[in-house]
Amino acid sequence: MRSVEEIMNPVKSELNEFESHFEDALKSNVPLLDKVTHYIVKRKGKQMRPLFVFLSAKMLGEINEKTYSAASLVELLHTATLVHDDVVDDANERRGFFSVNALWKNKIAVLVGDYMLSKILLLSLEKDNTDLLSVVARSVKEMSEGELLQIEKSRTLDITEKEYFDVIRKKTASLISTCCEAGAISVNSTEERENMKMFGEKVGLAFQIKDDIFDYGSPNNIGKPTGIDIREQKLTLPLIYVLRNSPPKIQKELKRIIKNRNEESKMIKRATDLVIEHGGINYAFERMNELAEEAKKLLSKYNESEAKSALVDLVNYTINREK
Repeated sequence: MRSVEEIMNPVKSELNEFESHFEDALKSNVPLLDKVTHYIVKRKGKQMRPLFVFLSAKMLGEINEKTYSAASLVELLHTATLVHDDVVDDANERRGFFSVNALWKNKIAVLVGDYMLSKILLLSLEKDNTDLLSVVARSVKEMSEGELLQIEKSRTLDITEKEYFDVIRKKTASLISTCCEAGAISVNSTEERENMKMFGEKVGLAFQIKDDIFDYGSPNNIGKPTGIDIREQKLTLPLIYVLRNSPPKIQKELKRIIKNRNEESKMIKRATDLVIEHGGINYAFERMNELAEEAKKLLSKYNESEAKSALVDLVNYTINREK
């Protein structure tokens, strides 16, 4: 499997140039705001979302100024949601560093996230990219709906597989879907935007299922769980499968652990063992691999190119990554 750094090669120069575009997008006349955004920029992750934008655009046409704008918009949205999520989750760390709310408290963190969302509106209108704004705004709506739907369903431990996919389609997949669709729009490939939107959605669904599996241990060490999802009463695909397909006695025990004993390490280990034993992890792997294959099939209509190969490799990386 190729590393992310190798997958980036076809658009490496564009991603490097994107750094300055993104920093410009965050600039303000308020020193405190600049200090916080500088901290965020210097601790950014692997730039997966901009990578989807640039590779989609390059596969379909010539990367241009609008492509950089598209990448900036999705990265602003992604960063704003991370800052807000840390407040909602009362998280003190993000990628091994202190979160914004840990250093500057909740009020400032919320306002910084709001500032980034406002910049999405302003940058889109300044450059007359209302088509991109429409796609990004839809993603904001869906991500919010997905989070609230998940909270609602977690309270009752009553969620079907269809409802689960509705949640993760909105909460996780919508942003990756937006990246790929925005990339197509940026190179005037409007006839391909729906296909790329669907490609991104399937990759995003597979990505979330992979995260679900991680809660039950690393790929080479299933059974040594982090247990975070169980502690937070999140209903993930392996758990939903077992709650729907195991004997009533097992379903009852799992529900009791999740509702009443989700702080006890011994009980979390017991819940994990039950999910593995009754086929939850195997089922999740099957669904994840199906979605990955469906995503790659959507790319088969395009001519072979470095960008296309990189997108295929990005799908493979999504389901084979170890963190």
